[in-house]
Amino acid sequence: MTSQLLNYICCPITKQNFILHPISYTTKQYNNEAVQIIENGILETNAGTFYPIVNGIPRLSVESVYDYTAFLKQHLIDFDKRIKTLETNYGEVLKGAATKNRRTKRSFAYEWSHFDYNSDKVWDADDTAMLSRFLKETNEDISSIKGKLIFDAGCGNGKLNRLIAEQGGVILGMDFSQSIERAFELNTNPNALFIQGDVQFPPIQFNAFDIVHCSGVLICTNNTELSFSCLTPLVKIGGKLSVWLYQPRKNAIHQLFNFLREYTSKLPFGLQKFIYSFIIYPLSFVVKRAKGNQQTKHEMMIDVLDWFSPEFRWEHTHNEATSWFAKRNFNAVKVTTNEVFGFNIIGVKQ
Repeated sequence: MTSQLLNYICCPITKQNFILHPISYTTKQYNNEAVQIIENGILETNAGTFYPIVNGIPRLSVESVYDYTAFLKQHLIDFDKRIKTLETNYGEVLKGAATKNRRTKRSFAYEWSHFDYNSDKVWDADDTAMLSRFLKETNEDISSIKGKLIFDAGCGNGKLNRLIAEQGGVILGMDFSQSIERAFELNTNPNALFIQGDVQFPPIQFNAFDIVHCSGVLICTNNTELSFSCLTPLVKIGGKLSVWLYQPRKNAIHQLFNFLREYTSKLPFGLQKFIYSFIIYPLSFVVKRAKGNQQTKHEMMIDVLDWFSPEFRWEHTHNEATSWFAKRNFNAVKVTTNEVFGFNIIGVKQ
């Protein structure tokens, strides 16, 4: 990370600003220029919360003190004392987040491990189509995003972030799976920033962003509207919130798949991988090829995993989503895209 990030991030629990303690530095190529970045370090607050920076990425999930215990023990001689104080003050929050996120983190890390960054498309879209889709969903254009500060809550493989940065936007991408590491590694634009974090505990300054965009993430949390409400404070007055959601379908196959995933998503993860790889994927491959679908094998597998493996997969109507915006003082609410499986909706904060 660079110190630029400190302008946008804060403790996900207390919302206090961070005090930065670098441990080691390295260089990273941005636009063919070697830039010094903080490779490893500690971010802490006056309230006693603390988070690691590992391999250039701030790890700002609430439960990161458990996920990166070995790293923190190595670099904090008083770690045992610190963690004891932290658990005394925030123990229920820490344990609740760790339990809530365990299956979802593993599911999405496994899903994106199938993505070939050199050849695969994201949801059947090449780079041009990805950027065009973002602009259509957010009701923006190439000129209007230039200079804007954008937060991508659930950036996945980070491809879209790099495309937006190339058009002059400053974009902070967040994901809580390990896909964030590949996103950071492949990024070559200094205006694309990356952190690891949880959409229900966003480690982000309030009222900071011109656009907050969250595509296909809220519906994979334990409560879609609750997760939606966690993003609204991040949008500045006059700024825009954009979310993409699944919608219900009166389709027998669709409803059958939803019925099956109620059971598959709860199975032990090893058994899930066997079922997806050797039963559902081969059937999906045959059907899609028979219909002329030209997705790569990796892309087809990601589609299978995205439907069946997440612990949660909610579907919502346009009216439901519109009410969420209205209750939180957003106006100019508009459905910007409406597809077979889902839709994007935006609102402007008053």
